[in-house]
Amino acid sequence: MSEVGGAGRARAAVARLSEAVGERRQRLGTAMGEARRQRRLLLVVVCVALLLDNMLYMVIVPIIPDYIATMRGGGATAGPSAPAGGNGSGGGNRSLLPARYPPATGGNEDVQIGVLFASKAILQLLVNPLSGTLIDRVGYEMPLLAGLAVMFLSTATFTFAENYATLFAARSLQGLGSAFADTAGIALIADRYPEEPARSRALGTALACISFGSLAAPPFGGVLYEFAGKRVPFLVLACVCLLDGLLLLALAPPGTAAARANMPVGTPIHRLMIDPYIAVVAGALATCNIPLAFLEPTIANWMKDSMGASEWEVGLAWLPPFFPYVLGIYITVRLAAAYPHLQWFYGALGMAIIGASSCLVPACRNFGQVIVPLCGICFGIALVDTALLPTLAFLVDVRHVSVYGSVYAIADISYSVAYALGPIVAGQIVHTMGFAQLNLGMGLANVLYAPVLLLLRNVCQMKPSHSERNILLEEGPKGLYDTIKMEEHKGMGKSLHPADGMEENGMNSYRRDLTGVSEEDSSDYEYS
Repeated sequence: MSEVGGAGRARAAVARLSEAVGERRQRLGTAMGEARRQRRLLLVVVCVALLLDNMLYMVIVPIIPDYIATMRGGGATAGPSAPAGGNGSGGGNRSLLPARYPPATGGNEDVQIGVLFASKAILQLLVNPLSGTLIDRVGYEMPLLAGLAVMFLSTATFTFAENYATLFAARSLQGLGSAFADTAGIALIADRYPEEPARSRALGTALACISFGSLAAPPFGGVLYEFAGKRVPFLVLACVCLLDGLLLLALAPPGTAAARANMPVGTPIHRLMIDPYIAVVAGALATCNIPLAFLEPTIANWMKDSMGASEWEVGLAWLPPFFPYVLGIYITVRLAAAYPHLQWFYGALGMAIIGASSCLVPACRNFGQVIVPLCGICFGIALVDTALLPTLAFLVDVRHVSVYGSVYAIADISYSVAYALGPIVAGQIVHTMGFAQLNLGMGLANVLYAPVLLLLRNVCQMKPSHSERNILLEEGPKGLYDTIKMEEHKGMGKSLHPADGMEENGMNSYRRDLTGVSEEDSSDYEYS
């Protein structure tokens, strides 16, 4: 009788254990679903921030003719039919439309306009080393929110700008905000999407939003400036920026104790800069964006002088390249998903296309011919950016600590170098050497740099280093946050190293650790 009672108690204990395991598994599945939903919404927040950053620069262009007219003392107000376009800088502010600077009567005005347009990139270049280090220390959400706040202040300053000094201050403020918002946003995407091909798709989506901003901003600003006044475009952008910041606050309150407690110590930015693989990628990003950055302030005058192009032809020439840019992003994401070991080749192919297209620009003799090389340049830039931005995150994963603020600050520095030099240096090169020589030099630089990417051909075979994050997880997941992150890293390991013999051991370790997670520990941490 006692044996029967013992068997019954054993069955009851097994039933209770099975029920507890099932409940815990259900809780983990619910938390995983919430984490995936949250990261999709965070991707929306980042894309909107990058879109705003790029649009803010474009919308300023209709104000420039007013400023020029006032500075010349003519008193006339230039209409919004004046130049529309813009250049950009940073991981998230690369424009596909030209900043057609108004012709000035004196060299001093040329310098002032060039400095105004380059001030964002210059300040971004100076701040990025500090912003990357800060992002590595405090996490991604707080710097992203701070960047959005500074961008909101910059937009408000643009709204009431009436002179050069105010415009310069607003433009510089935008560079300060971009140094935090762009870098933190791209790093946040890399952190929330650790597995491929989801990471490449997410970064490709962000790049597509950047290019869409460059297409939508000129008509957006021009129409509102024409019918509602120059302040309305900035007020609309300021409201969108405010809503984006509020959404970020609702999704991931920055600076929580749980986020800081689970944040590993990132590799210092100076050590990342001397990593030969990261240096190769950074050089490629800077080199491939030089043609776009240098053509933006020079191609308008060249088209007018060489082929008698009208204002609408100069502006329309930059609209078709938007579509091959998006096409390049789509093709690269699909190819990276099918053949991830050829990321270096996609980047090298893009640089070769950029080089050939740059050399063809001076040979064009009419409006239709100019569109072809411009489409080639933007298509090549899409290949390089979409292939190499995820490569930076992978290099940090396998060679350093999986914290991405500093490495994407390096990427932002690469873009800022090109776009800081473009408005100031390009015109002087054209004046002293000629437009054809400028394009041939840029094309040759890209063609010569393409073989350097061969150094990245074995990157996909690298094994992950024993990072501080791995050490943290080997000690056992401290609540739901680490459990979810371990599951994400497990998925990433399957996609990157399917033949790795450690995969089974990692799964067994995960199962052992999962059984030790108590309800109290699970409630102490948030996935933020």
